[in-house]
Amino acid sequence: RTGRPEAERPQPQDTRAVATSSRPGTVSEVPPRPRGEEEPLPPAQPHELPGSLGHIGNGLGWEGALSITSVSRDRSRWVVFPGVRQAQWLTKTKLVEGLPPAVQGIMDNPALGLQELEERAKHMVSHARLWDTAEAAPRRERYCPVLFENLIHICRLMSGKYPSLSKRMLARNCRVAATWERESILLQVRGLSGILMNSMSPIPPVASKEEILATKEHVLETFYPIAPTIDLQEVNVYKELNDTGFRDGYPYSHPHTLFFLESANVLTDRFRPEQLRAKMLMFAFGNALAKAKALHGNDPKVLEQPVVVQSIGTDGQLFQFMVFQLNTTDLVSNDGVKNLVWIDSDQNLYERAQCVPEVKKGVVTKPAGISGFQPDTFKKFLALYLHGTV
Repeated sequence: RTGRPEAERPQPQDTRAVATSSRPGTVSEVPPRPRGEEEPLPPAQPHELPGSLGHIGNGLGWEGALSITSVSRDRSRWVVFPGVRQAQWLTKTKLVEGLPPAVQGIMDNPALGLQELEERAKHMVSHARLWDTAEAAPRRERYCPVLFENLIHICRLMSGKYPSLSKRMLARNCRVAATWERESILLQVRGLSGILMNSMSPIPPVASKEEILATKEHVLETFYPIAPTIDLQEVNVYKELNDTGFRDGYPYSHPHTLFFLESANVLTDRFRPEQLRAKMLMFAFGNALAKAKALHGNDPKVLEQPVVVQSIGTDGQLFQFMVFQLNTTDLVSNDGVKNLVWIDSDQNLYERAQCVPEVKKGVVTKPAGISGFQPDTFKKFLALYLHGTV
């Protein structure tokens, strides 16, 4: 303590700089950047959607994760759309239910010997849910990441048969930023994009040129008379960023699969499955768009070589699988070629984990263990990992 009265103590100087938008909009304050430092990605703006469930909203406006910017948009009314339907409009994407034939073919190929790994996968589930803890029952924030690491470990065992699988890299806490225009509205997705597995080579397109051209006939849902952007946060855009999060020359430069772990213990702190799928779609699109612009420039066009990014989301039991193919960066109008997404929703890896035996009148009625293990869900996880190599 200096002994000086509170009023006499020098107050810290406000050194924040004011940045203005490149388009009509609001004005925000941003901290100055020291000389010699690279300009960081702007942080996602925390916010809460009126009329929504806490900070979760509809799966497209979440705190500290995804920020979609809508410039000069009157937001006098608020609604909550089903997440994936809104994400489809924002990304100009046609939805196909189920996994694409290329992934399904990996699952059904007996020569790969995926069945031999099923018992090991069940053992790994038991390890995460029953054994890897000093408590009677591990908490979700513990077993969900452990289960993910266990499944990735099994996938890596296939690198002995397929050496190119070793040319992969997992990146954690990496940021992505992508900017695009949709019906004269400037949009931006940015923030932490889960756990990203990169590879040295891209995933080949999963849809043929004929299937891509056929998307011209698809009509996107419009939500008329309500604007699909009505509940997006309006913020100042002082730089239109398109950044994969990696420096030029990074050898593992192609995004392969995004992993999202919903490991919060409290139910209300986790995304509902529909919200999680919307988050997965927006970040798969964001990574694909940033990569496409890095490869082909910022001019809107139909891509000669589409960019494919996969995504897997889980809460430690229920899995969501997604394959996204970016066919075009011409996103302004609803006409022309659309992007494609394949979604396989709500796949349980197991039905129940009985951590402590249930005893009634001295008789064990429910023994400890994993029940209802679903090997097909594990094979889907493994097939997406192998996709692009097998």
